[in-house]
Amino acid sequence: MVILLRTNDIVLISVVESLLEGAGIGCFVADQHISALEGSIGAFPRRIMVPADWEAQARRILTDAGLAHELAPKVPPHGR
Repeated sequence: MVILLRTNDIVLISVVESLLEGAGIGCFVADQHISALEGSIGAFPRRIMVPADWEAQARRILTDAGLAHELAPKVPPHGR
């Protein structure tokens, strides 16, 4: 799994989940429980993660939707 984006914006999370699911790309929202524990004050951004094999397609979908500025920097695979 790779991090596609980090955000505190729950509306953005919903939009991204919908776009990815509509394209058949499964995603995982990490850190949503810690966010709830801290009272949802936005101190801990949630991470949207996708399988590494789907990263390029997921980035393309979000870029086409005008969300390129929200994407996390691409991290090269380990060992390179």
